[in-house]
Amino acid sequence: MAIPKLELVSHHLCPYVQRAVITLLEKDIPHERTYIDLSNKPDWFRQISPLGKVPLLKVNEEILFESAVICEYLDEITPGSLHPADPLQKAKHRSWIEFGSNILNSIAGFYNAPTKESFEQKCEELASKFFWIEQSFKGGYFAGEAFSLVDGVYGTIFRYFDVFDTIGEFSIFANTPKVEDWRQLLQSRSSIQYAVTEDYAQRLLIFLKQRNSYLSIALLDDL
Repeated sequence: MAIPKLELVSHHLCPYVQRAVITLLEKDIPHERTYIDLSNKPDWFRQISPLGKVPLLKVNEEILFESAVICEYLDEITPGSLHPADPLQKAKHRSWIEFGSNILNSIAGFYNAPTKESFEQKCEELASKFFWIEQSFKGGYFAGEAFSLVDGVYGTIFRYFDVFDTIGEFSIFANTPKVEDWRQLLQSRSSIQYAVTEDYAQRLLIFLKQRNSYLSIALLDDL
């Protein structure tokens, strides 16, 4: 089928945007990318975004929102699939994608934690979540040899820790060697590398310094 005109409305730091970009790159889909400032949303964006969030995909004159919906749409309009064909396995992948979204909530708690105690609690919480993955992970990509939508989701999660590692050692992956290997494998994939602009790390560090949190006050001041 012919690919419609696609424009992805984006934000430089949003991991949900990155999921959509990775799918676009993996499926080699022509598209435009428009970045907006979420702290000063343009009127045209407010008029077309029901939730006021990114990503937003313009498909000709139609609008799609929510990253999972966008990624599955992009997957379905192009040959091959980044989802398993088996209904049960596909459902399991969707479950772990949702788990990835839960991890993102914990990451937000990690960099927003106001005290050392709450910060350490979030470190333990993140380590526990990755240990859940470690227990069922077999190695390679999430499904073995084939890259899938799940891998795209976790590639954006691990990107945070590439920056966190420049700040300090938090031992979040200390007991998850298979997850750490997965992280390194995803880090080397071009679709994940190019899902963000070259200044992503600098932008994230600036964002973190503005949190007025334990991380920003106690640790980032040394950078």
